[in-house]
Amino acid sequence: MDPKRLTSGSQQQAWLRKKRTRREWRPLEDRSCTDLPWFLLFAIFCVGMGAICSFTIVTGGAGRLVFGYDSYGNTCGRRNEQIEGFRLSGLDHTDRKFVFFLDPCNVDIVQRKIKSMALCVSLCPTEELQTYEDLKRFAMLNGSELCSYELAAHKYPSLPERFSKCPKLPVPPSKPLPVFNRCTPVDISCYGKFAEAVVTFVGDNSVLHRLIAGVAASKEIIIGLCVFALVLSMILMVIIRYISAVLVWILTSLVILGSLAGTSVLWWLYIDHRLYGNNTATSKVTKDMKEEVQVSRDSGQALLVYAVAATVFTIILLLLMLFMRKRVALTIALFHVAGKVFIHLPLLTLQPFVTFLALLLFWIYWILVLLFLGTTGNPVQNEETGLTEFRLTGPLQYLTWYHAVGLVWISEFVLACQQMTVAGAVVTYYFTRDKNRLPVTPILSSVLRLVRYHLGTVAKGSFIITLVKIPRLILMYIHNQLKGKENACARCLLKTCICCLWCLEKCLNYLNQNAYAATAINSTSFCTSARDAFVILVENALRVATINAVGDFVLFLGKILIMTTTAFAGVLLLNYQRDYAEWLLPLIIVCLFSFLVAHCFLSVFEIVVDVLFLCFAVDTKYNDGTPGKEFFMDKALMEFVESSRRLERVVERVVERGRGRVKDAVSEGAEMKPMAPGTSSA
Repeated sequence: MDPKRLTSGSQQQAWLRKKRTRREWRPLEDRSCTDLPWFLLFAIFCVGMGAICSFTIVTGGAGRLVFGYDSYGNTCGRRNEQIEGFRLSGLDHTDRKFVFFLDPCNVDIVQRKIKSMALCVSLCPTEELQTYEDLKRFAMLNGSELCSYELAAHKYPSLPERFSKCPKLPVPPSKPLPVFNRCTPVDISCYGKFAEAVVTFVGDNSVLHRLIAGVAASKEIIIGLCVFALVLSMILMVIIRYISAVLVWILTSLVILGSLAGTSVLWWLYIDHRLYGNNTATSKVTKDMKEEVQVSRDSGQALLVYAVAATVFTIILLLLMLFMRKRVALTIALFHVAGKVFIHLPLLTLQPFVTFLALLLFWIYWILVLLFLGTTGNPVQNEETGLTEFRLTGPLQYLTWYHAVGLVWISEFVLACQQMTVAGAVVTYYFTRDKNRLPVTPILSSVLRLVRYHLGTVAKGSFIITLVKIPRLILMYIHNQLKGKENACARCLLKTCICCLWCLEKCLNYLNQNAYAATAINSTSFCTSARDAFVILVENALRVATINAVGDFVLFLGKILIMTTTAFAGVLLLNYQRDYAEWLLPLIIVCLFSFLVAHCFLSVFEIVVDVLFLCFAVDTKYNDGTPGKEFFMDKALMEFVESSRRLERVVERVVERGRGRVKDAVSEGAEMKPMAPGTSSA
C-alpha cells in the first residue's frame, strides 16, 4: 500500500473527526435528548414521592389529619376498629365530627403542639361554660359530651375524675376550624405565650395586640403597597438600561472617594497622635505614666500600620479601576442589551410569577404530605401524657428523610427549569441577526425545547446542588441543636464547614447557570456544557469578576431602591394613623415583601445578563466581523468591541514606536562603540 495515500487517508479521517466533534456554538435546530438516564432517575424519584402520599392516604394518616382523632386513637366522624391494647379505641364516632381539646391553651412551646387530651364531640361549645353544671346542661341539651367517654354526662358535677377528664373551667367559647374540624377558641389570647415564643421581640401582650390590630386596620394599604412594589420591579427591569451607566459611575466614584477619605483620615489621626506623643515625651514623665506612654506608642504604631495598609489598598484599587474601566463599560453595555431583551421578550417578566406559583403549589403539597406523615404509622402511647399518638417506626422512619430530600431536589429542579427557560430565550434572541424575525413566542419555544430535550440536564444540575445543600442544612441543624453546649473549637469548625459548603453551592449555582446556557446553544449534555462554559469563563476571568462585582452591586442598589421607595410610600399612606407603634408590623411586612419581589425580578435580569455575557464571549471567540464570520451581537456591544479594538491599535502603535526607539538606540550605541585594542588592522 502506498504510504503517501495512507498518510493522506489518516489525515482526512482526523480532519473529518475534528469537523464532526467541532461545535458551531449556535442554536441548533436538530436537537437530541440530553442526560436521559438522569431524567429517568428523577422520574423514578418523583414516583417515590407520590408513593409516600399514597401510603399516608391508604394507611389513614391523611384522614386522621383532616378529620382529626382523639387521645384514644379513634378518628372523628367515622366508625373505628378496635386497636389491641388501647383502651376506649374502636368507638363509633359517626355523629362526632369535631375534635375538642380539654385544655386548648396547654401549648408545648418547644414542640409547638397542644398537649391537652382530645375528644371527638358532636358540637363545639359556642358559649362560655363556667361550672360542671353548665357542662352537664350542655351535654343533656345538645348531646355533645365534653368529658371523657367513660363518664356519664348526668354525673359530671359529682364524679371525682372530673378534674382530670373534663375540660378546664371556664370552657371558652369556640367554633370549628374550616376543613380540619377542630374546635378552636374564639378568643386566641390564651395563645399569647406561644406567640411570644415565636415572635421573640414582643414582650407584652398589649404590644402584640396593637401590632396585629395595626395590620388588620392597614390590610388594604399593605396589599396596595405590595402591588406597587410589583409594578416598580417590572418597570425597573425595563428602564435599568438607561440608568445603569449612572449607577455604575456613582458606585465607582463612591468607592474611590471612600477609600481616599478613609486613608486621609487614618494618616491625619496618625500625624495628630505623633505630635501629641512628642509633646508628651518632651514633658516630664513619672513612673505612673510610663504604662500610659507605652500604650500611646503602641497605638501610634497600630495607626501607622492601618494607614499604610489603607494606602496600599487605595493604590491597588485605583490601579484596578484604571485597568478595568473597559470591563466596566462592558457591564454597562450588557445592562443596556438586557433591557432590550425584556422589550423584545416581554413574557420574561412573567417568569418569576410562573416559578413562584410552581414552587408554591409544590410546597403546599409537600407540607400536606409532611403533616400526613405526622399522623401516619403505628399507635404509640406517650409516656409523659399517656395519650395515644401515631408514629412511624422501623424502616418507615426513613420516609420522612426521603420526603425532605425531595423538598430540596424538586425545588432546585424548578429553579433550574427557570434558568434553562430564560437561557434558551436569550440565546435565541442573541443569535438571531434580524430581531424582526424572532419567533412569535421565544419563551414558549424555550419551554417546549426544555420539556422535550433537556429535562435530564436540569435534573442532573439540580441534583448536584442538592448534594451540597443537604450536608450544609444538616450541619446548620447540628449547630443550632448544640448551641451553648459545644466548645469553641467545635463551633468554629462547624461554622467553617457551613461557610465552605455555602461558597461551593454559590459557585456551582453560577457554573450550572452557564452550563444550562451552553446546553441551550449546543444541545450538549450537562458535563460537556459545564466544561465548555468553564473554559469560556476562565478565558474571560477578569470580565467575569467585573460583571459580577459591579453588576451585582447595581442590582442590589435596585432592590434597595424599590424597598425604600415602597417604604416611603407606606409612611405617607400610614400617616393618618396617630399611633405610630402600629406602623411597625405593616411597614416590616411591606419592606420584606418588596425586597423579595425585587429580588425575584432582578434575579431574572441577572440571569439574562450572565447568559448575554456567555453569548458575547462565544461570539468574540469564534467570530471577528470579517465576511463569513460576522458578529451576532447587538449594536451596543459592537460599539464596545470597536472602541476596544481602537484602543488596542493605539497601544500597539505606542509599543511599536517604543520598540523602534529602543532598536535605534541600540544600533547607535553599536556604531559609536570604540574598537577593542589589538583588533586594528596592521
